Amino acid sequence: MKARRVLILEDDLATLQAILGILEKVAGDVGVDFVPTVLSEYTQVLDYLNMADQNIYDIILLDRDCHAGGSFHCLDFAIYPIDKVIGISSVPEYNKQLTELGVTRVITKNYEDLSEFVKVVERYIRELTKRPLQ
Repeated sequence: MKARRVLILEDDLATLQAILGILEKVAGDVGVDFVPTVLSEYTQVLDYLNMADQNIYDIILLDRDCHAGGSFHCLDFAIYPIDKVIGISSVPEYNKQLTELGVTRVITKNYEDLSEFVKVVERYIRELTKRPLQ
């Protein structure tokens, strides 16, 4: 079985913990292996991801702001297909920007209560996991 590669562009530790918990749960439920890559600064997107020749990720969780003062939305959508993206910003306007680009899976994160966020992200991950590997 080939592993599903998951790119997580997020800098909040509680959110990362929640996402990793979702991956662990889904992996156990459906018998799939997840290989997560976490980048926590937009400069890593510019310096590494956007320099790639092609996308290797099956699922991309995309926040917007990072502690380095930039935006993860600098991700090159010519390389990383929007149909693999889950928008996970806490700011509705930032998620709206993604939907205007064609991203169909977005959830507004509420740091005070991540339970609804977890449910929706889990649903999206299960949805994307059912797709054939490319």
